[in-house]
This record gives sequence, structure tokens and C-alpha cells, in this order.
Amino acid sequence: MSPYDQLSSLIGEELGVSEWFEITQERIDAFADATEDHQWIHVDRELAAAGPFGRPIAHGFLTLSLLPVLSGQIPLPVGQPKMGINYGLDKVRFITPVPTGSKVRARVVLSEVIEIPKGVQVKRTVTVELEGSEKPACVAETISRLLW
Repeated sequence: MSPYDQLSSLIGEELGVSEWFEITQERIDAFADATEDHQWIHVDRELAAAGPFGRPIAHGFLTLSLLPVLSGQIPLPVGQPKMGINYGLDKVRFITPVPTGSKVRARVVLSEVIEIPKGVQVKRTVTVELEGSEKPACVAETISRLLW
């Protein structure tokens, strides 16, 4: 059975949940340095403590940048492709702030499979859950191309 046929039967199914991943202030600071985004709500511990979230929060794009490591813990059940590339994102929403010291994990649902030459294009809905929160930190539709 081809990867396309195998995956098509799983559309709408949850593929799995990653391990919890801690968001440290050091990671937030490193992301601020890498992106030149040093907004006080992320890096100034004193101002952030008196701000609306009570402590620094992660950049939304930091949360988004963790999708490969989080969803990478949840392999597709079709064997290892020769190459996988990020093709893009559809809808992305940052729903709940991620405070420093909190933990996140990814819950992945297969949303779409399209056959392409030598492989498949898959869309996954990734919900980044925030430990202790009823609302997720982020929901994103990721698109990847997998070639065999």
C-alpha cells in the first residue's frame, strides 16, 4: 500500500501527543537575541512581573518555532521518507500566552493528504497545549511535503 493510501485512511485521526517541553527564560532570551525582538514582556523580568501576565512570556513565534521538535516526536505511520520539507502554514493562532517556566506539548491531527510526484503533501493541525490551561497556547495548520 502506498504512503498516500495509508495516510488517506487516517484523515481526521489524532496521530499522537508529544512529551512536555519546558519554556525557560534562557530560551526566550536566546530567541529574542536571534530575532532582535526584545520587547519587555519577553525579556525584562522586572517590568514583566508588574505587567499583565505577572512574568515574562514566550514570543508567539517561539512557540510556533517549536512545532518541528514537538510534532517530530509523532512520526507518521508510513515509514521514513527520503526527505521531508516544510511547505508552509495555513491558519495560525496564538490563543494563550506561554509564561516562562511553563510547559507545552503538541497534539497532532492529520487534516489532509494530497498525492504529489514521488510523495505526499500532508496538512496537520497541531494544537500546542499549555500545561494547566484549558485553552491551548497555539493552533497551527502545518503543511509538509514528504518524498520517497
